[in-house]
Amino acid sequence: MSELTLDPDAAVEPPREGVLNPVDRLSEFLFGLLMALSFTGAVAVASAGKAEIRELFITSFGCNLAWGLVDAVMYIVRTVTDRGRNYTLARGVKAAATAQEGRALIEASLSKTVAGLVSPAELEGIRGRIVALPSVPERPRIHGEDLLAALAVFLIVVASTFPVVLPFGVMQDVGLAKDVSRGIAVVLLFLGGLGFGRYAGYGSWRSGFIMAAVGTLLVGAIKALGG
Repeated sequence: MSELTLDPDAAVEPPREGVLNPVDRLSEFLFGLLMALSFTGAVAVASAGKAEIRELFITSFGCNLAWGLVDAVMYIVRTVTDRGRNYTLARGVKAAATAQEGRALIEASLSKTVAGLVSPAELEGIRGRIVALPSVPERPRIHGEDLLAALAVFLIVVASTFPVVLPFGVMQDVGLAKDVSRGIAVVLLFLGGLGFGRYAGYGSWRSGFIMAAVGTLLVGAIKALGG
């Protein structure tokens, strides 16, 4: 649980890591990348002409535009839901009949790993700070930074379309453009895996290769399922 203060919002909401945390940024970019790659992989080299390439641009961009909007809305829904859960926890702790009941509510809200690291005295300290709050909002609110983060989600998903689609717009040879597009995608997947590995604190190079392999398999699955 995050550090608590006497400000109701700050007391029950975890601090942000910039607009989006690294996992959110990488996840959204790789999601949009895989969506765009599923379209470019469907291009038939033998029959592709200017009309088909134009349709590819429109379809890929339109799809990621739609999914970017969906992801942005779901980000706000998830954020407000998590915030509401924190408010409910804070109100439950304040209303608890005994200190032990309040500590139990706090401990139950923690992951098993974190709960094992927090002592009863630390739980009591958190409980005391929650109880000392003058009030806790009844309902979660959407803040300006939530809308900014949702906009970032939308832009990341949409922007991820261009690296894999751009070769088709600047190369005359469709077959070569397709190979370059796949190469760019594999490199970006690898870099995404590196980012995940570094953030998690283990084997970044290994994570990069795993992500590139998993991304390739996912694209194959998407195509096999008619995507």
